[in-house]
Amino acid sequence: MADLDLRLHRILRAPRRAVWRCWTEPDLLKPWFVPHPHQVTEAILDPRPGGRFFTLMLVDGKEYPNDGSFLEVVPERRLVFSDLLLADWLPAASPGLGFTAVLEFADHPEGTEYTALARHGSAETARRHAEMGFHEGWGTVAAQLEAFAQGVAP
Repeated sequence: MADLDLRLHRILRAPRRAVWRCWTEPDLLKPWFVPHPHQVTEAILDPRPGGRFFTLMLVDGKEYPNDGSFLEVVPERRLVFSDLLLADWLPAASPGLGFTAVLEFADHPEGTEYTALARHGSAETARRHAEMGFHEGWGTVAAQLEAFAQGVAP
């Protein structure tokens, strides 16, 4: 549903396996997951349905914890997570933005076809996420992911 979804599509010049590892291994997620100079100081990733997806971001000296759960994991092809549920399907009492991310990875002659979809429960939440800089932020992060993944062994 177009008014509920925000979408980013890129061709990343890095192997799909390396891009996947960057999304599913904590030490490989931390260097690129937020726009620089901000940083992720902690990441807990349990890439299985019901597994935890947690990051602690440091932005302008303030910590922002983001807790959620993986909903679907298809190795090297599709990754779905949300802040609406915590690990082991526990409903989040106070979700962050309240959205579900659907990431798709496919081979491409130049590397990886990468699509990120942020699905929201209301048009208002999607609009607010867009105004917060979804396209700019996720675009910057995709470029950081591409650069970092180029140095990661597939």
